[in-house]
Amino acid sequence: MSDIAVEAAPARRRFRFGAAWRQPLALAGVSIAAMWIVIAIFAPLIAPYDPLAQSFTPAQSPSWAHLFGTDELGRDVFSRVIHGSRISLPIALVLVGLAAAIGSTLGAIAGYFRGVADGVLMRLTDLVFAFPPIILAMVVAAVLGKGLFNAALAIVVVAWPSYARVARGLVLSVGDSEYVQSARLLGASASKTLFRDVMPNVAGPIFVLATLDLANAILLLSGLSFLGLGAQPPQAEWGSMVADGTQYFQWWWIGTFPGLAIFTVVLAFNFLGDSLRDVFDPRTARRVEEP
Repeated sequence: MSDIAVEAAPARRRFRFGAAWRQPLALAGVSIAAMWIVIAIFAPLIAPYDPLAQSFTPAQSPSWAHLFGTDELGRDVFSRVIHGSRISLPIALVLVGLAAAIGSTLGAIAGYFRGVADGVLMRLTDLVFAFPPIILAMVVAAVLGKGLFNAALAIVVVAWPSYARVARGLVLSVGDSEYVQSARLLGASASKTLFRDVMPNVAGPIFVLATLDLANAILLLSGLSFLGLGAQPPQAEWGSMVADGTQYFQWWWIGTFPGLAIFTVVLAFNFLGDSLRDVFDPRTARRVEEP
């Protein structure tokens, strides 16, 4: 009887995983995200023109020759949107990875060692949380100077505290468990126990948060570029393209299509994050599993 129960448990987990990814929002998120990843990888092959070439009549409306029209300088908007994915998506992935690594490590240290380390690190986290993210990112980017690299650093500064909070709470609950205490009693060092026994058990929620945070990173990066603190001309970046479009409302296509690109990518990663939460959270997983 026990053998049957042991064999049945993995089957139920596989079913929950499959049920979560069969939801319409999950399918939409996977499809849109996969589409943009493919576009970013094969952008030079997909884009019909050089995104920086000023070779066409300025401000042409969308047509078969130029699907998204041309901008005020005669550049093909479709090609610029395609190449813009090679800036927004990779940078957002790197930013979220750095923020998750920094925040999770600091939060785990605070939750595991507690005491003075917990007090200092959490007060630093509260200090960053005291400011609205976009305002703090603007201040950091303005201090560091214009450019994508400095804008990326500003987003990392803004993003890491949320991971620290989540990791600290999870480590506080996992750190008192029996298997962690047993490892310490058997002579394992604190650092070895933290990274071998504790961190793998908090990776799921951190991964969900990172997926959701990809959307925020793209929005922040686009917002800084929109304000002139991120990508600089003539780089093809979605936020700066939307900023160009706001100066020429009579040519609606210049800002509309980059804005739609931002909208679809953000929507896709939000859908993916919600679906991952359904997978890793037993309560929502049970609701998804019910007919």
